[in-house]
Amino acid sequence: MTTTARDHRVELEIGGMTCASCAARIEKKLNRMEGVTATVNYASEKAQVAVAEGSSVATADLIATVERTGYTAAVPAPPAPVPSPGEDAAARPADEDALVPLRRRLLVSLALSVPVVLMAMVPPLQFTNWQWLSLTLAAPVVAYGAWPFHRAAWTNLRHGAATMDTLISMGTLAAFGWSLWALFFGTAGMPGMTHPFELTIARTDGSGSIYLEAAAGVTTFILAGRYFEARSKRRAGAALRALLELGAKDVAVLRDSREVRIPVSGLRVGDRFVVRPGEKIATDGQVVEGASAVDASMLTGESVPVEVAPGDGVTGATVNAGGRLVVEATRIGTDTQLARMARLVEDAQNGKAAAQRLADRISAVFVPIVIALALGTLGYWLATGAGAVTAFTAAVAVLIIACPCALGLATPTALMVGTGRGAQLGILLKGPEVLESTRKVDTIVLDKTGTVTTGVMTLTGVHLAEGVSREEALRLAGALEHSSEHPIARAIATAAEEAAGALPTPEDFANVPGLGVQGIVEGHAVLVGRERLLTDWSLELPPALAAAKAEAEAAGRTAVAVGWDGAARAVLVVSDAVKPTSAEAVRRLRDLGLTPVLLTGDNKAVAASVAKEVGIDEVIAEVLPEDKVAVIARLQDEGRSVAMVGDGVNDAAALARADLGLAMGTGTDAAIEAGDLTLVRGDLRAAADAIRLARATLATIRTNLFWAFGYNVAALPLAAAGLLNPMIAGAAMAFSSVFVVGNSLRLRRFAALTGEPARG
Repeated sequence: MTTTARDHRVELEIGGMTCASCAARIEKKLNRMEGVTATVNYASEKAQVAVAEGSSVATADLIATVERTGYTAAVPAPPAPVPSPGEDAAARPADEDALVPLRRRLLVSLALSVPVVLMAMVPPLQFTNWQWLSLTLAAPVVAYGAWPFHRAAWTNLRHGAATMDTLISMGTLAAFGWSLWALFFGTAGMPGMTHPFELTIARTDGSGSIYLEAAAGVTTFILAGRYFEARSKRRAGAALRALLELGAKDVAVLRDSREVRIPVSGLRVGDRFVVRPGEKIATDGQVVEGASAVDASMLTGESVPVEVAPGDGVTGATVNAGGRLVVEATRIGTDTQLARMARLVEDAQNGKAAAQRLADRISAVFVPIVIALALGTLGYWLATGAGAVTAFTAAVAVLIIACPCALGLATPTALMVGTGRGAQLGILLKGPEVLESTRKVDTIVLDKTGTVTTGVMTLTGVHLAEGVSREEALRLAGALEHSSEHPIARAIATAAEEAAGALPTPEDFANVPGLGVQGIVEGHAVLVGRERLLTDWSLELPPALAAAKAEAEAAGRTAVAVGWDGAARAVLVVSDAVKPTSAEAVRRLRDLGLTPVLLTGDNKAVAASVAKEVGIDEVIAEVLPEDKVAVIARLQDEGRSVAMVGDGVNDAAALARADLGLAMGTGTDAAIEAGDLTLVRGDLRAAADAIRLARATLATIRTNLFWAFGYNVAALPLAAAGLLNPMIAGAAMAFSSVFVVGNSLRLRRFAALTGEPARG
C-alpha cells in the first residue's frame, strides 16, 4: 500500500471473514471509494486504510462500506493498561475467549453425530425406528453445528461469490432435506427400514435412503478443522501484548527527596526516579546521578552492557546491571522506544500478505463446477423423463459426494501430527499459514546475539606475562570480580571458579566507575579492568600483553587487564561466544538451498569475526532495531524470499516482517510470539530441522487435499449417472478420511538430523 505523509491512516478490525476471498472482496470494495487505498489482512483480521488528503471519506463511511459488503468493522479499542504488581489479573475484565463458542459447537456436534454415523454404517445397530433417532440427533448438528457455514454461504450468495462454505452448506442441507423427504414422504420412515451393507452399484429412486450420517459427519469434520485453525490464529496479536508487558510495572519516583513507588502509568516527563541494580528502567530518560552498566541486549542486540553516567540517555525496559541510578524521564507512554517497537511489530504483521489457504484455492474452481454439475444432472434427468425423484436423487448425490469430509481432516491432522513431532524435537509450528513460506524461502537472516552466539559473556582467552600461571591470574582476578554485578565480571568470576575452585574473599574492595575494580586478595594489591586503570597506578602492559589486547579488540572482543603487586600480569579476553553448533547449523541451512546472512546491532569487527567462524559470507552490522525491518524489506525488494531467525525484542518486528520468522525459544516472549516457528531448544541446528519438518508437513497437506478431493471427483460421474449407492458414498468418504489420517501419521517418523548434512 503506497501512501504519502499527508494521507490519513485508519485501522479497522474486520469481523465475519471466513477465507482469503472475503478479505479480497472487502479490499476491492474499499478501494473503489474515492481517495481510498486499502489492504485487508485475513490472518490478522484487520484493514489498513489510507484516505488521501482532501477526500471527504470519513471513518464512518469506511465502516458502512464494509458492513454493506456483509461483514463487520470497528475501530480497534485502545490497549488495556498494564496491570500493577499488586493487581489481581483474574479480577480484571478480559475479552471473551473466541474459541469457547466454536469449541462448544464442535463438542455438541461430535457427541450427536457419532451415533448417527455408527447406526448408518453398522447394520446390526439399526434397531426398529433407528432412523427417527438419527433424525433427532442429526437435526441439531445441521441447524446449530453447521450454522457458521450456512451464514457464510448466505453472505457469499448475496454478493455473488462461492467458497467451501457454500459447498458445505449446500451439501449438508441437501442431504438433510432429502432425508426429511424420504422419511416423511418416501419409504425411509417405515418401521424396520435398514441400510444394508452393500457395495454394489445400482440405480435407486432414493425414497428409501437417508443421508443423515453424511450431513452430521461432514459438519463435525469441518468444524474440527475450523477449530484447530482458529486455535492457531488466536495468537496473532500476542507479540504486541508481550511487548507492552515487557516494561517495568512500577517505579520509585523521587518526591521531595523521598522515594515514592507508583505505577509506571503515573510517570510524567521531567519526573526523576531511582533504578537499583537488577531493576528495569521504567521509561526512556537521562541519567542525572550515578554510574552503572545497562544491559540493553533485549532492545539493541548489543551483547556487551553499555556503561552510562550522568548525561547519558537510557531506554525503558532495559536492565540496570550495576550501581544505583537516578534517571529523569524524557519520554513516556506511546512516545517511548518500546512503544515504537510495538507499532513496528503491528505494522509488519499487517503488511504481511495473507496466505491463501489451499482448500480455498481449489474451491474457487471446484465449487462452481460442482454446483453447475448438480444443476446439470437435475436438468438432464428431468428432461429424460426419469421422474423428479430420480433426478433429485442424482443431483443430491453429486452434492454429497462432492462435499469432502476428508477435507476437514486434511490440514488439521497433518498439522497435529507435524506439530506434535516438532514439539518432541524442540520445534513449534504455529499454523498452516506459515508452511508454504518454508518452501519458497531462499535467504535466511540470522541475528547474532543469542542465536548464532550464546548471548552470555564468556571468558574466551587468557594471556599471561612470563612466570604467571593461569590458575593464579584467574583466582586473583576472579576474587575481585566475584564481588561485582557487572556481566563481564560475572564471566571472569565464573571461569575462575571453574579453574581454581572456591575463591578467596577480597579486602578493601572498591569499584572504580567506568574503569574496573580494585582490592587486596591474599595480600596482593590487585587491579582488574581497563588498561587506563592500571596506567593510573603506573602499571604498563608488557609488549606481548599489549599485542594480545589489541588483537582481541580488533576482533570486537573485550580485553580486561589484570595487575598486582606493581606489575601488569595478564589480559583476560571476554566475548559473546559462538555456540558450538552454529557452524554446523549454517552448513545445514546452505544444504537446504538457503543463503545465510548475519544481521546484528554489534560493531563490524565483532560481526566479521563471528561470520568467519561459522562460515557466513554476507554480513550486515551496526543495525538499529528500526533498521532491521528495513533490511528485511530491502532483501525482499531484491526479489528474495526471506526467513529470519532471532531471539530478542529488537528482532520481533523483523520476525513479523520476514516471509518466515523463526524465533529462538530461549529468547523473549515478544520474539517468540512474532515468529512463525519457535525453536525451543535454542540450538540453531533446529532451524534447519524446522524448515525440513514444515516442508514435510506442507507436502503431506497437499497430498491429503489431493486425495480428499480425488475420491469425490472420481465418484462424481457415478453420482451424475444415478449409480451411486449410499453405502458406496459413505465408504468412499470413510476411506478417504482413513487415508488422510494414515498419510498424516507418517510424519511421526520424521527425524532430526544429527551429524550428517541436512537434505531438503
